[in-house]
Parts: sequence; C-alpha cells; structure tokens
Amino acid sequence: MTEPLALYVHWPFCVSKCPYCDFNSHVRDSVDQAAWRDAMLADLAHEARELPGRTLGSIFFGGGTPSLMPPETVAAVLNAAENAWGFAPDIEITLEANPSSVEAARFADLAAAGVNRVSLGLQALDDAALAFLGRAHDVAEGLGALDVAQRVFDRVSFDLIYARPDQSLGDWHAELTRALAFGTEHLSLYQLTVEPGTRFATEEREGRLILPDADRGADLFELTRETTARAGLPAYEISNHARPGAESRHNLTYWRYRDYAGIGPGAHGRRGGFATRRRRKPENWIEAVARNSHGIEVEDRLTSGERATEAMLMGLRLAEGIDLARIVTLGERPLDMLVDTRATDRLADQGLVAREGNRLRATDAGMPVLNAILAEVVSVREAA
Repeated sequence: MTEPLALYVHWPFCVSKCPYCDFNSHVRDSVDQAAWRDAMLADLAHEARELPGRTLGSIFFGGGTPSLMPPETVAAVLNAAENAWGFAPDIEITLEANPSSVEAARFADLAAAGVNRVSLGLQALDDAALAFLGRAHDVAEGLGALDVAQRVFDRVSFDLIYARPDQSLGDWHAELTRALAFGTEHLSLYQLTVEPGTRFATEEREGRLILPDADRGADLFELTRETTARAGLPAYEISNHARPGAESRHNLTYWRYRDYAGIGPGAHGRRGGFATRRRRKPENWIEAVARNSHGIEVEDRLTSGERATEAMLMGLRLAEGIDLARIVTLGERPLDMLVDTRATDRLADQGLVAREGNRLRATDAGMPVLNAILAEVVSVREAA
C-alpha cells in the first residue's frame, strides 16, 4: 500500500522583521491576495500531475505568517488538494501562527476553512526574553492566543526557545513547567541557534551576544527531556515532545523520509526520488508560475546514495531511529557501504547508539551529540 502523501504550503510573507531569521526580505505591507491564491492553485495542480493516485495524510501551512492568509485562500487550497488527491479519513491540517490577538481573531474562520491543528510560535513565557527575540507579542497576548487556539482547534502545539543568554537551569525549569501546565498535546522546544546573515550573527561576532557553552547546553537539553517525560510528553524527536499518539504526522513524514510535495516560494519537496525547490523570492516565484504553471527552480533526481544519506540524517533524529533494511533498499548496496558499522559498534559500547535487530537509534545520552554521531555513522560509498 502506498504511503500517504504530505503537502507543504509555504506562505512567505512576514509582518515584521526578525533578528534570528533570514526571511526579512519577505516583509510586505500588502499582498494581491487573488493573484497569490491563483498562483498557489496552479503550483498545486502541477504537483498533482506529478503525483497521481495518492492520498493526502497531512497538510502544513508554514513560512512567514500563514495565519494571515485569508481563510478563503486556505479553503481554496484545501478544496483543490482534496479534489486532486483525496484526504485520508484522519488527515492532519496544520497552520503555523504567531500568537497575536490579530491572528487569534482569525482562528475560528481558519478552523471553519478546514484547519484542525495549529502550531503557535509563543517562543518564550518571559517578556524580556520575547523582546530579546524580537517578538511583537508579550506573554499576556501570547497566552490569550493560546486560550483561543485551545477552544477552536482540535489539536494545539506551541514552541519555546531555550538556551538563551544568561538563562539558568532553574529559570528554564520554571518556564517549561509553566508551559506544560497549559495541557497542550505537543511542544517543540528548540535551543537558540544563530543563523548566518542575521542580526544575532552580527552581535555574536562582535561579542555582544554570548550563548551558553556546550556543557550548559547539554544540561539544559537533559533537563528538558526529563521534565517533559515526567509530564507525559516524551521526546519523540530531538526537539519535539508529544503525548503518545499526538506526534506531528506531517513532520514524521519528513523524518521518516516519505514523499511530500512543496508549493509556494522557497518550498522544498521530495517525491518519487526527486528533490524539488521552488524559487525563493516571491516575485520570481509568481512570475515563474505565470510562465510555466509552476514555481520550480530546481528538480534533481537523487542518487540512491543521496536518498540513503538523507534518510539516515533525518531518521536518526527520531527516538525510534531508522530501519536499516529500508536504508539498504534506498541505497541499493550492502549495509557496510552505507553505515560505518565499526563506528556504530564503538558508539554502542559508549552508550551513544543502540542496535536492536534492524533498527539503529541514538540513545538519550547520544542525542545531545547527534551531529557528531551522524558524522561518524553515515558512510555512503559508491559501488565499484
């Protein structure tokens, strides 16, 4: 049976600049909504032609500020997607939202359009931290939006950013405990990182931004996993925590390396062994759609080795790890040409990975150093 397909809809427009994101060129005062709706539908139709006979298991509206999409645009995309592919009976339809009162006022209309899950970018439960992160909302407004979301949507997730400058273990434990008390089924908890070309990158280079060192980061990571597990939301992915059965089905498609179509400016996709990427600049994307009936800039066939590598890099983020038999199928060569088994044996002796039958996973001790583990374990060699 063919696995359900996922659809990612990237809405690029932001309403304000952000100090740790590089999408600031996408801030717009106004958008021609009708033109954008038509272009999204054309881009979707192209993907439907490339992926006939599939069923959608999840849809994710992400990007800049997708919660400011007109509900009629969301409804139009959902209607076109259902007509093109059909929906699984339990389809998950997620929309990312900033926790502002303006956006919260639209939640009921977005739910009526078909959205059944929302992911809120709360990011902190401290006003000073929100100001540091460049967020327009304060804690009171964010919690007001969370309250509306929990009354309107079937499923709710929100994110927090930790390992902020000068954040102590006690501070983070108190903030996380407060977050867990709101009773949502899913939390995304990310350590603060600095992206090149952002304001934070400049401040770090000039010594005005100092993040916790590796040891403090590891302590915060361990505290996070222990606290969420005790509350019944164990980590199922390196940064994501959920009640059993409430995991993000859409993101599991990425991490389990299944097919997903991506539409909209800058959207990536993986389908039928191809990697796709849409034009990133909104104006270039919409011109490409008008010219070609799609916004694709890159469409590359992945080699078997590339597919195996991507599947391992994504799958080892999960608590469940990877199915080595599937890696062999994707890589089209013996396991010892895909995985450095000597490295996995050594890491297993150190308690950093575990091999259980055909499954390989990072342990709780290994997750904080996952990047180093991946560098040792993933060893794809071409056949002679």
